Amino acid sequence: MFIRNVTMFQFSPVIDWSQVEKLLPLSQLQPVGALELSSRGFISPYGRESGAALSHRSGAFLWLAIGTETKIIPAASVNEMLETRLQALEAQGRRPGGRERRRMKDDLLHELLPRALVKSARVDMFVDTERGIAFVDTSSSTVASDAVSEVRGLLGSFPASRLRAAVAPRSVLTGWVAGEQLPAGLSLGEECELRDPVEGGAMIRCQHQELRCDEVEKHLEAGKQVYRLALIMEDTLSFVISDDLVIRKLKFLDGALESLAEMAEDEQRQELDARFALQAGQLSRLFDVLQLTFQLEEEA
Repeated sequence: MFIRNVTMFQFSPVIDWSQVEKLLPLSQLQPVGALELSSRGFISPYGRESGAALSHRSGAFLWLAIGTETKIIPAASVNEMLETRLQALEAQGRRPGGRERRRMKDDLLHELLPRALVKSARVDMFVDTERGIAFVDTSSSTVASDAVSEVRGLLGSFPASRLRAAVAPRSVLTGWVAGEQLPAGLSLGEECELRDPVEGGAMIRCQHQELRCDEVEKHLEAGKQVYRLALIMEDTLSFVISDDLVIRKLKFLDGALESLAEMAEDEQRQELDARFALQAGQLSRLFDVLQLTFQLEEEA
């Protein structure tokens, strides 16, 4: 398992994580009930059916996994069934009002819930307990916030906040594409998204292209700014960073993977441990670069 997207949160490093292993079973994922729409809770990082512990540690890093089970009830199916029942009532000379329609729709949902298919999903979180950084494997703000809320419910308190930059990330990214020197260890990739900053302005996406070229330069001269930019870090990571400092398309390159060897099937746990340690180390280095570049504000 390799993280592909990263939303980062900062929190006070004074938070006590020593009781996490004892608390996790109390917040373990339970099967979604017959009349429930969804269920969320912690699962083993090694998989739901592994029977392993609900967390894993490597040095200061803690690996948590939040699992969800969600009932799938297509809205189109509900509306079609509702329309059939409404037509039957209208044939009897009744025309239900808005309140009765809503009640009928709620009744339909309760009828369908026990028979609905269940979709399973998981979100992984790597927590640097010493430095106060949480790396959540998603680019969705909602999914990331839900994962943080689950940890907050586990600990009772988890005042984590998204990264706050003292300098505008968009201006930094735009400057790099315009020709300014990048920080040591960073180089430009071949992808970016440029937008006119005015509402409803034009947007240009460049892929598989040398970014410091006449075509891109003309867009910058016209006032467009860089909202997303592909970068490479020391031949170990490639990624796309956006102006909200969310990381997408994260890929661990040969320079980072050369320490991982092929393992037999009975050594799968060791391989997962090695991958976790590798990712934790690389993400920590990536955060260091972002902290220096964008002057990230630290949590008290």
